[in-house]
Amino acid sequence: MTSRLDGPLKVSGRAKYGADHNFPGMAYGYVVLSTIAHGEIEAMDVMAAKSAPGVIGVYSPFDPLELRTPSSPVFGETWVPLQDREVTYYGQPIGFVVAETFEQARDAAMLIEVSYRPRPALTSLEDGLASAEDAQPTFGDSPPSLAVLAPGVESIEDALAESPVVVEATYTTATQNHAAMEPHSAVAVWDSGGLTVYSGNQGSDLQAAELAGALDLDPSSVHAVNPFVGGAFGGKGRTSAPAFLAAAAARALGRPIKAALSREQVFTATAGRAATVQTIALGADTDGTLIAVRHDSWCSTPADRSFVEPTSHGTSREWYATPNLAISQKMVPLNIPPTTFMRAPGEAPGSFALESAIDELAVALNMDPIELRMRNNSTAPPGKDLQWSSKHLDECFHVGAARFGWANRLPHGHTDGDWLVGLGTATAMFPALRFPATVEVTLQADDTAVVSTSGADPGTGLLTVLSLVGAESLDISPDRITPRLGDSAFPPGGMSGGSTATASAGSAIMIAAAKVIDDLLAVASSPGSPFDGMEASYADGRVLAGGRTMTFGEVLRAVNHSSISATGSSAPGEELSKHSFSSFGAQFCEVRVHRWTREARVSRVLGVFDGGRIINEKTARSQIIGGMIWGVSAALHEGLEIEANGRLANGDFAGYLLPVNADIPEVDVHFVQYPDTLHNPVGARGLGEIGTVGMAAAVANAIYNATGVRVRHIPIVVEDLLDQ
Repeated sequence: MTSRLDGPLKVSGRAKYGADHNFPGMAYGYVVLSTIAHGEIEAMDVMAAKSAPGVIGVYSPFDPLELRTPSSPVFGETWVPLQDREVTYYGQPIGFVVAETFEQARDAAMLIEVSYRPRPALTSLEDGLASAEDAQPTFGDSPPSLAVLAPGVESIEDALAESPVVVEATYTTATQNHAAMEPHSAVAVWDSGGLTVYSGNQGSDLQAAELAGALDLDPSSVHAVNPFVGGAFGGKGRTSAPAFLAAAAARALGRPIKAALSREQVFTATAGRAATVQTIALGADTDGTLIAVRHDSWCSTPADRSFVEPTSHGTSREWYATPNLAISQKMVPLNIPPTTFMRAPGEAPGSFALESAIDELAVALNMDPIELRMRNNSTAPPGKDLQWSSKHLDECFHVGAARFGWANRLPHGHTDGDWLVGLGTATAMFPALRFPATVEVTLQADDTAVVSTSGADPGTGLLTVLSLVGAESLDISPDRITPRLGDSAFPPGGMSGGSTATASAGSAIMIAAAKVIDDLLAVASSPGSPFDGMEASYADGRVLAGGRTMTFGEVLRAVNHSSISATGSSAPGEELSKHSFSSFGAQFCEVRVHRWTREARVSRVLGVFDGGRIINEKTARSQIIGGMIWGVSAALHEGLEIEANGRLANGDFAGYLLPVNADIPEVDVHFVQYPDTLHNPVGARGLGEIGTVGMAAAVANAIYNATGVRVRHIPIVVEDLLDQ
């Protein structure tokens, strides 16, 4: 197992994040936010702010910065602040103050007086259900409603009516925030070559493209740099408001500009996870075989309808074998901050509902929850003839049950002094995806190699993976590889998201490595070279021919080359027409609920995962542990509370609860390793998000096992377990 290459820099404080960059003559920007949820800005009195100490610029919709709405094939249109007077949520960026110091900019921003023409605001998902609209899932080509019925069955309701055992319930999940350690920020610098922006993001080439579109620049004149990202989880996929504003203000003022959101501003001026309401009906035979599954979902979405949390399409469509399936996805436009991708979008909240319902069916059948899940194990998504490329979920459950002591589980839990103890389990699945990626591999005359791509390492360990896959592909030791990430000047690596980075970049590395080796051999056999006219081969970092060998560095020095480079590109291809792809896992949880106080504490968790080949078990375990902690947090801690006027009641780290060390026990992780080369040449599938999936349901199921109380919403709080 290999330690993270960036670990020493991060733990010693030497890693330079976006806001850590400083330049001579730099000024500071502060974002002004709206204080209504819906309406129009009638006026902004900025005179006091303009005359405040140190202020050098005040911008608003009445005196805006020069920006346009960018559009890209990846994201579509991205909202840019200060371009009109419309307000669609409380905490929307509506102004920008630039001053000599951060404190001066912040204090001046407090002097701005805003007059609004308010309009009625809808801020509650439950209140808006009656006005729900059909929603296209964020990914995929599925219609908002989909039904797969067995021959002779006319409707899903008929299939449910004919099922001997039926359970039906409604489940809800709360709005969440990414809560990354690094707030969204940017430092923008202009020079004769164009714009350079230092800002944490999930894909520097994508950010550079969005900034170029917003500033009406040639993409080649925008340089985005982000070698270190202090957490992203989907919340830094798009360019942030501080980056747009800092870049435009730096151009207008001719000075470097630094802009950073405060912690409270992050909760509204960025984007979070949508709230959901999900109704699930399961029909089964008395032996547990599923006959029918209906999953109807509603999610909150901002007023522009820019994002949908695909809960039903992300879970019930693929997880279990059933002859009759009906799913629907609706959205409820609200005057709330934007929603976007958040670790395991769709699958995380969707799995809470589906895996809670499966547990309820197991109780109704008086059947072991693992046995029920295995009885309905799918070989392909229902309605598709494309089987899973590789699936070892049954082994995950068998290994997990043995390691966790599942055989000792009692149907109604057990007691330990004043604690009620219960065990819960859940399935985890997350689609195995790949994004287009290009990587450059350079062999250098000092016998080292450089692997470069613009993609980001937002804490996933991708930098280390580049080193390991590069070393394997070049047949040299990893310490001879220099991996480079987070710079739009490198070949486009796309977005580090969707648990795709290892499969995407790794496949491109293999292609680039093969090309550069071919080019090296051609150079080695060229006229005047050490192996002139010979048929050379390559192994162990050396060129072999005619009974002699030379390292690639020796060959390059012999022909007066300082280096030789090649790029490789990889993207999803014909494999998508041959198989279905996913990672799989089994989550186990032990919960202790105090008999008198009803406090719920997680005491043990275990996850067993089938993610194809594991490139570096140390960083892979770290990713899974982080995801499982997220699941515990979703179950017992996290939830944004939106007041009727749209204000977030707990939009800070004091009120938005996150787990600390005392909340999380030792987390056990195990991998069953079956390389999936049908998915990609590396054989690896995604791991970054699957650790979150199913864990919240496992916690809720364990609470039911301990107490007999079925809680169908998260987060679960003490009040849910009182008087029971």
